[in-house]
Amino acid sequence: MKSKPSYEALESELDEVKHQLFEAHEIIEAIRTGQVDALVVEQEDQHQLYTLKSADLAYRVFIEKMTEGAITLGKDGTILYCNSQFARLVERPISGIIGSSLSGFITEKCQEDYRKLLTQSFQGEGKGEVEFLVSGQVIPVLISMAKLEIEETVILSVIITDLSQQKMTERQLALNNYQLAVSNTDLQQFASVASHDLQEPLRKIQIFSTFLKEEELSHLTGKAKNYLDKIIFSAARMKALIVDILQYSRLSYAQHIDDQFELRELIEELMEDFELAIQEKNVKVEMNLRQLPLIQANQGQMRQALQNIISNSIKFSRPEGQPRIMISGERVNRMDEGIPDPEGPYCRITISDNGIGFDQLYAENIFALFERLHTKNTYEGTGMGMAITKKIIEKHNGNIKAMSENGQGATFRINIPIRQNI
Repeated sequence: MKSKPSYEALESELDEVKHQLFEAHEIIEAIRTGQVDALVVEQEDQHQLYTLKSADLAYRVFIEKMTEGAITLGKDGTILYCNSQFARLVERPISGIIGSSLSGFITEKCQEDYRKLLTQSFQGEGKGEVEFLVSGQVIPVLISMAKLEIEETVILSVIITDLSQQKMTERQLALNNYQLAVSNTDLQQFASVASHDLQEPLRKIQIFSTFLKEEELSHLTGKAKNYLDKIIFSAARMKALIVDILQYSRLSYAQHIDDQFELRELIEELMEDFELAIQEKNVKVEMNLRQLPLIQANQGQMRQALQNIISNSIKFSRPEGQPRIMISGERVNRMDEGIPDPEGPYCRITISDNGIGFDQLYAENIFALFERLHTKNTYEGTGMGMAITKKIIEKHNGNIKAMSENGQGATFRINIPIRQNI
């Protein structure tokens, strides 16, 4: 009768088995990660050499380092190979994936789409979105398949891309768009209130203040007259603010920007509108508009934008010396820092003056809402003109830049596309 092996013998045998399993694991891992390109397998009467093609070696290393899941499918959809990233995605060990069907990871509602994709891919290649079910959680993925023929065997090379982050971003964008739509609705409601409910009582304040000044002027004391003048002035300023706010808010609406007009003619018409102000301040105007083209834009908005700049050039002239305004235009080859080009797709308008100017440090401030570099007592205005101008130019896919020095005048440079993508 054969005696039972001792405890020490069993322990030694167990250690040997563990060692063999460890070696097998190391060999498999080395093959997977491309650390070896040949194996010698000991057989009963000889040693057999198995080599791995260098192309396969590079492929294995690349696949293992991918941040996307990679698998190989047989003709029936069985998984013949998968990389570590796919195993992490489906939260299973590789040993539990090889030999299973890819359809087993796909939700019931996406099974038909997957079958169609599989059939299509065995004809060449295919791509589509499905959902995986992993630990009770639905994961959206993009499956990209391509047919490969290796040694008369047809297989599918498959890349699995996790779309969870992309879908989350899309949902966030959709939420943002919804919130923006709500904000635009609120803005439109405000504009309606500003144009009707606010202006009506203000109009009455202006009318009755004027009546009071005209009819009761002789009965008013010096202080009362002063107070009344302040009421009339403040009401007029409030009226201007409401109009400017209403105009600024309307720029957010979807308005057409496909008018076709000569920019040169628009500027010339504007200068005629300023004729009295130009004569009053003895402004010398120089224009070089021959290179300005026919452009596609919202004519009314462009008129407003240019009018605001020219108006400022007249308003902020220096008390000494003759005020000068120079307006030029040309086509350029690109939006920013472009060079003149008779066939360029962009238009550059430059408006310069020799007025009081401003510190370049505040060049961006003048485009902010209600921003003023001078007190309202010195120069009239609401502080919204340049903000409106900037919004108009940006709505036309252009940009505007201000350059100046204190006491050295200011230059405004506008760049806009000649044609809008509608």
